[in-house]
Amino acid sequence: MHVPDGFIDAPASVAAGVVAAGAVAVSLRGARRELGGATVALVGAERTAPLAGLVAAFVFAVQMLNFPVAAGTSGHLLGGALAAVLVGPYTGVLCIAVVLLMQGILFADGGLTALGVNITVMGVITVLVAYGLFRGLLAVLPRTRRSVTAASFAAALVSVPASAAAFTLIYAVGGVTEVPIGSVFTAMVGVHTLIGIGEATITMLTVGAVLAVRPDLVYGARGLSAPLKLRVGGELVDAPADAPAPAAPRSPRKVWLAGLATSLVLAGFVSFYASADPDGLEKVAADKGFDTSVEEHAAADSPLADYGVKDISDARASGGLAGVIGVGATVVVGSGVFYVVRRRRTEDAGPSAVPSTSA
Repeated sequence: MHVPDGFIDAPASVAAGVVAAGAVAVSLRGARRELGGATVALVGAERTAPLAGLVAAFVFAVQMLNFPVAAGTSGHLLGGALAAVLVGPYTGVLCIAVVLLMQGILFADGGLTALGVNITVMGVITVLVAYGLFRGLLAVLPRTRRSVTAASFAAALVSVPASAAAFTLIYAVGGVTEVPIGSVFTAMVGVHTLIGIGEATITMLTVGAVLAVRPDLVYGARGLSAPLKLRVGGELVDAPADAPAPAAPRSPRKVWLAGLATSLVLAGFVSFYASADPDGLEKVAADKGFDTSVEEHAAADSPLADYGVKDISDARASGGLAGVIGVGATVVVGSGVFYVVRRRRTEDAGPSAVPSTSA
């Protein structure tokens, strides 16, 4: 659903840019708390920041995998729900913003003048809707891991048509072509509801996979862990409140390496087999006639434009190498951003943020 340059007029683009900038500023402050880990201990912060960078890289990789949803139409992950559940809503907004920035600058995907629109529609709206619904469902469902995966499915499913509706609203205000907004709304929400099924499946499977191996790394599952058990007389009973705290969290290095390897394989190899059909927005724009307003991307001459490496004639090698470069660049930039945010949190907290190790 990357909005290109030319779809939205300058006033509406500026307004969306202001909204996006405000959301990013708020998210930077909120992410300082989320990147502190499950506790105030700095060990939690050390493991959360690089995982947030990995989530951004994974979203970038999976967005290259367009899947068919209807005759002549494809869709791809938006990622807002996935990022919010894995690393928190504020950090999730920053993850999507990093992905969209890298796509726009390096790959000429999503207009630069429409960057604010894209961050608002694909990042802010998806995270707000998805995480709000996710938390609402967890409040009424049993406190189990299965509930987390089910809630993540529903949240992701709803977030995609909500994002499509938000785009339609922006187009109604600032669209440069006169089109019947009612029919655009119906078409956008309809096709993106189908895309939402794919988004929900990817989100559920990814969250479920992380829950299976390291539930402590899933932000949305914090507070759902079972109480500490002790074996007394051959039976497991709840530990008393004053029982020794469990050991410090394990390093997330294995999960990080596995996630990075998966992202590289998806972007570098699997992406070659992605659907070549236009995505939901492109299809609706062509059908409704407002695709004629598209302007050439400012980064159209980029060596990586259109997810291919310039001067490499082999399509498989060109696309695969571009995907690998994109994943690498996104994980480096994303991890750097989140490291700085976490460091600011640590400095603001001061020495008192480090818990005492004395008896």
